[in-house]
Amino acid sequence: MHNAPIQAVLFDLDDTLWAIEPVLHLAEKQLYSWLQQHAPAVAAQHTVISLRQRRQELAQREPAYQINLWALRHAVLTQVLTECQEDPALADPAMALFTTGRNAVTPFDDVEPGLQQMKKHLKLGTVSNGFADLGRIGLAEHFEISIAAHQFGTAKPDPAIFHAACKALAVTPQQTVYVGDDLRLDVLGAQQAGLRAVWMNRFERSLPDHVRPDAVCTNLGELSAWLSAQQP
Repeated sequence: MHNAPIQAVLFDLDDTLWAIEPVLHLAEKQLYSWLQQHAPAVAAQHTVISLRQRRQELAQREPAYQINLWALRHAVLTQVLTECQEDPALADPAMALFTTGRNAVTPFDDVEPGLQQMKKHLKLGTVSNGFADLGRIGLAEHFEISIAAHQFGTAKPDPAIFHAACKALAVTPQQTVYVGDDLRLDVLGAQQAGLRAVWMNRFERSLPDHVRPDAVCTNLGELSAWLSAQQP
């Protein structure tokens, strides 16, 4: 099935090209400080944790929000602003602030040189369930295509989003490698869509027996070496 030479590499973003948890926590703290100043009734009744719980509850009730995380955050802010008799229109500037914070990521040191090396020989793209802005982050130039779940309409692990990326790069799934940190969404999802899958394990996690990535890497240097070894 995978005798075809590799012609393209697709990347996950969060926790694959940069660490996201500290960025999200800081962005949520900044947003909460903003609410304390501009919507004090919300801050009086809610914490960062309770707002997170509200998002989880809404995403469970309405699965469409699992595809569009920006819309999920905006909807919850609109709800709590209305409940607390604050102006629901404040959700827009609040989300603008959060989005700026959410994109204040620092790519891992190996990312820029790794992408520079790989794009000499391979087509590169991204497929993400999040709403990172590669233009703001400064990595957009390395990728020929970028597909985000909230724009596409389905999310990983749906095979359709992987196949759309392959089609956009004019390659087959068999010619494509997907690289990501999430074993279910990225590794199993890509493999079930007919791609090869590399697990990017930057945080020394253990691999369960039921998942068998085509390779395991801890940085893009290791990925480049593995890709070179696959070429005939």
